Amino acid sequence: EAFNMAALWKLPALYVIENNHYSMGTSSKRHTANTEFHKRGSHFGIPGARVDGMDVFAVYEAGKRAVEHVRSGKGPFVLEVDTYRYRGHSMSDPAQYRSKEEVEKVRGERDPIETFKGTILEKKLVSEAALKKIDQEVKEIMLEVVAFAKESPEPDPSELYTDIYVEGEAE
Repeated sequence: EAFNMAALWKLPALYVIENNHYSMGTSSKRHTANTEFHKRGSHFGIPGARVDGMDVFAVYEAGKRAVEHVRSGKGPFVLEVDTYRYRGHSMSDPAQYRSKEEVEKVRGERDPIETFKGTILEKKLVSEAALKKIDQEVKEIMLEVVAFAKESPEPDPSELYTDIYVEGEAE
């Protein structure tokens, strides 16, 4: 229904599908006949594209093109970001469907943070010292955030639905 109405009304909707190839512990190839998720809107006339989600620059460019499409009044767009999930789906998922060697291989060869870092250093867009400074600043911020969270009281149970639903009558 969402695809149908977005296409019918040419809504500026950007559907981003993060494809890490697993649904909980099952490979996409075992639970869906067509793993080209970026083509899921084609029956509604919604164009789509797949991008290497491990390549920061490729994601930026694909995202830019997708946003330009929806903002130009051409209607919705589906962007499939092909990526890799290093850990299980949740705390209850030990990720035993992949070997430790596979995860280490992907992390060593295709990790987006390390690849991005290598590219910007190679192109001399930033210095090693500047990256170390950023890393230190982020670590300090994270320590403050963790301390704040640990020191903060538990929220009152009455706050569970705060800012989730609109209160009052619908207009």
